[in-house]
Amino acid sequence: MPADGAATTDYPRLHLHIDGEWIAAGDRRTHTVINPATGAGLGDLPLANAADLDRALDATQRAYRKWRATPAEERGHVMKRAAVLMRERVETIARIATLEEGKTLAETRIETQVAANLFEFYGEECRRSYGRVLVRPAGRRSLVIKEPVGPVAAFAPWNFPITNPARKLGGPIAAGCSVILKPAEEAPGAALEILRALIDAGLPPGVAQIVFGVPDEVSRHLLGSPVIRKLSFTGSIAVGKHLMKLAADNMLRTTMELGGHAPVLIFDDADLEKAMDELSAAKLRNAGQVCISPTRFYVQEGVYDRFVQGFSERLEKTAVGDGLAETSRMGPLANPRRPETMQRMIADAVACGARLRTGGERLGNAGFFWRPTVISDVPDTAQIMNDEPFGPVAVIAPVKGLDEAVAQANRLPYGLAAYAYTQDAKRILLLGDAIETGMLGLNTAMVAAPDSPFGGVKESGHGAEDGPEGLDACLVTKAIHQG
Repeated sequence: MPADGAATTDYPRLHLHIDGEWIAAGDRRTHTVINPATGAGLGDLPLANAADLDRALDATQRAYRKWRATPAEERGHVMKRAAVLMRERVETIARIATLEEGKTLAETRIETQVAANLFEFYGEECRRSYGRVLVRPAGRRSLVIKEPVGPVAAFAPWNFPITNPARKLGGPIAAGCSVILKPAEEAPGAALEILRALIDAGLPPGVAQIVFGVPDEVSRHLLGSPVIRKLSFTGSIAVGKHLMKLAADNMLRTTMELGGHAPVLIFDDADLEKAMDELSAAKLRNAGQVCISPTRFYVQEGVYDRFVQGFSERLEKTAVGDGLAETSRMGPLANPRRPETMQRMIADAVACGARLRTGGERLGNAGFFWRPTVISDVPDTAQIMNDEPFGPVAVIAPVKGLDEAVAQANRLPYGLAAYAYTQDAKRILLLGDAIETGMLGLNTAMVAAPDSPFGGVKESGHGAEDGPEGLDACLVTKAIHQG
């Protein structure tokens, strides 16, 4: 794949990848990829037409028949070799991701390592998709085995341009499936680099393909084909529900990682310094554009004022700037939609009686920078307490105790991630049982790892990626009875 982009940015030329071929724009429609730090164009992305999608479907069907028969050891070798290549190419991948999505180089370097770790994990885990032998009388045998579900249509969002594509590719490829991936058009270059690592590691043509296009056109075309047997989607609840309706026509298996609005419960006995240090870093990771970002803070009254002040001070000190600058601790928002949303939701909260403690405004005249924001005394009636702002804003409200805190945490229809800080052992056990969420951090802001399932409950989706559960989500069960 050519990579001779503009010398000033080192941004690569962009392609589709179908049936082993890197395909340039030609006479296809294109989408201009924007650098969110400057607002300037980086490159033109080719958008797939109907013939491209048909070709990808034919290739994925052919490749699946061969890949599912490939021994697990060989599939694992490809994944582990791709992990090695990604680590060797970390600076190239990280720079591309920062240019097109905005987050700091420190974050995209870590993100590349996380994606490599996930491939390495799946490179081993694919050998452990065990079945079982059932107890039967002599002369009879019953087996339960697992097989790959079939070709997967996967859709990834822009906020993690490295790990999101890695998740969409890793589980299916390890399980023996083929994949057609549509990453976000806002951040395509990093996804293409992840695919390149797999191809250079020996992945056969057609097993993994990347297309871009008008989202509704691509999703309807792929999900309407009898070739596809599974849908994997990460994104908003509204789009997720729409895709599930399309998937229902062909009874597709689904993994849906949808939106969240993560609650954070801070109790009187918490180690406040630890909590504020960890949560402020987590809040500003990727400028708050993280589905598991801590956002709704419910703080017990005895430490409320101290927490609001300390948390605000930490956000005020954050160095915001171009993600390519090593001194930046937070980059820009990813697109012009995000500052507009921040402005509208913060204004609504203040109108509802909340207090703006710090931030609340754009930074500079170029790009999509936003000042880290803290709003306190936010009532439930404010939109920002009910809809995820997906930006660098923390909303804080006081609570009296455990029951009120849990009720607030569970109040919304979302259940992706939640956090709580307390030193009380009994309270920790109660919180583990009471909070409705797919992932819970108790005295930690870390809730994701390659060997741990990543997914939510309620309207935040179903199924999981990562861990053995992510592999199992790409397998189906067959019972074989022999008399």
